Amino acid sequence: MAALGDPQNKLPPVIHVAGTNGKGSTIAFLRACLEASGKRVHAYTSPHLVGFNERIRLNGSLIDEPALSALLAECERANAGLPITFFEITTAAAFLAFARAPADMVLLETGLGGRFDATNLIAQPAVTVITPISLDHQPFLGETIAAIAFEKAGILKPGRKAVIGPQPAEAMAVIEARAGELKAPLYRAGREWWVEPTDEGGLGYRGGKSFDLPAPALPGRHQLDNAGAAIAALECLPGFMLDPAALVEAMRQVEWLARLQRLNRGPLVDLLPGDTELWLDGAHNPAGSEALARFAAGWAARPLHLVFGMLSTHDASAFLANLKPYVESLAAVTIPGEANSLSAENAATAARRAGIAATAQPSLATAVKTVVTPHSRVLICGSLYLAGKVLAENG
Repeated sequence: MAALGDPQNKLPPVIHVAGTNGKGSTIAFLRACLEASGKRVHAYTSPHLVGFNERIRLNGSLIDEPALSALLAECERANAGLPITFFEITTAAAFLAFARAPADMVLLETGLGGRFDATNLIAQPAVTVITPISLDHQPFLGETIAAIAFEKAGILKPGRKAVIGPQPAEAMAVIEARAGELKAPLYRAGREWWVEPTDEGGLGYRGGKSFDLPAPALPGRHQLDNAGAAIAALECLPGFMLDPAALVEAMRQVEWLARLQRLNRGPLVDLLPGDTELWLDGAHNPAGSEALARFAAGWAARPLHLVFGMLSTHDASAFLANLKPYVESLAAVTIPGEANSLSAENAATAARRAGIAATAQPSLATAVKTVVTPHSRVLICGSLYLAGKVLAENG
């Protein structure tokens, strides 16, 4: 970064987001709220699903490929052949892009953890956000919730407000201890702010201000918490005034691919009978599958079948155990082009270990055709990398 002129020190105000689940969705809500309020917003998220340039948004639009290519080439020259990871050089390119394009706000998602994450170079973020913490990436972050929370709390900065989503008690204790050391004021779910479904099926937000809003366009009870964290962060944002009309528009317009997304057209949809639904979700850890299971509990009127693929670095049986009560069958696939994917056979074995009838299939299309039954739902899940392949294959 020094060789590039320290662009990370020349950014618009930054909202920095860490956590295990919900980071991307929270940023999607933040972006929707800010843009509905007329603000120009840069955003850095990961991973990408189909195109690499999805990671960097400039003023609401994906960075174009010639500009991204030029930035990466500039970063390569500055790096001068020294060791650097994929995520580090991508982050450097994002900071460079954000420093050169005027905007009102930068939304910055950590890649892994927080304390040692490449994004953790912002000395004075406007607000930090920590979304729910659960077990994930244990070889890198630690084997306990408390250890992982310590890494996530690494984005807290002295005197800077921090919005905290719903947390296990052991995670909250670690976050509160670190915030106390840094004198970072906390704005906590269930304490300073909370959300609840309204009688009309919408979102009730209660914090410094109260809002009754439409149900978010992103389905699932967990998205109420993510929307709440975004609104709480905007409450904490210096100089920003929440506009109720903009929040209503944001709830209706928010988009985030592969988060309980129904696919309505495309080659994979065409393989299904007309009365069958095809859904896609990128959840890949036990906490994510708990959220999926809560949603699936409302699908009892139709049989649910899974198409499943997962990276070998995750616990497939633990993920699937939460979904078992709602699933009739599963077709396992190897994630195309991913060296770290579980094989279809091993994924099917993990499913059977979780008590789900499963077969291994050679392709996504074959898997979809294998599991479908009339008047049913097919849910493709297990990995954001798999979700990206689905979106690409389905056009």
